[in-house]
Amino acid sequence: MSIDWGLVVNITPPIITLFIGAALDRFLERSSKLLTYYGHVSSFTWKGPAGNTTIHTHSVVVWNGGRKAAKNVRLGHHYLPDYELSPSIQCTAAPLPSGGSELVLPNLVPGEQVTISYLYFPPITWNQINSYVKSDEGMATHITVLPTRQYPRWVLRISRLLLVVGVVATVYVILTITRALLLGAN
Repeated sequence: MSIDWGLVVNITPPIITLFIGAALDRFLERSSKLLTYYGHVSSFTWKGPAGNTTIHTHSVVVWNGGRKAAKNVRLGHHYLPDYELSPSIQCTAAPLPSGGSELVLPNLVPGEQVTISYLYFPPITWNQINSYVKSDEGMATHITVLPTRQYPRWVLRISRLLLVVGVVATVYVILTITRALLLGAN
């Protein structure tokens, strides 16, 4: 059984185009995209007149990185300690039927970021506070944030240019090898 390479060459581009179109549609789609991460986790010892007191604090950052507003952003808590929102926006706290509480932010516009800072005392620790972050559109993606160096704009532009040149060269080599194999098979 021989392979009809002409048929393969005629069928492959539409299939590849279909996948590229689906990926572009997903990339350009207008939807909200909630991202969340821990801003800091800290413990302080306050030396007061009554003796030493340990104070714990942490923050959760919620960011809408999508192209559409996120409606009814909910932050679930096993235990809701004292908290502060920055920037100060409308927020309501509601008890959950199964215990715990939920903070509800009615709307996060595209690109908006809110930091919720918590203050609490031992024996509660940071991992006993938060349970989930979600909106009407779905669950938030929790990301790990690492400090990174910010390069100058000219370095980023040169890097992008080299990336494009490398992709074009790779595609050219693949097409050249494929053409040689197809012509060699005939």
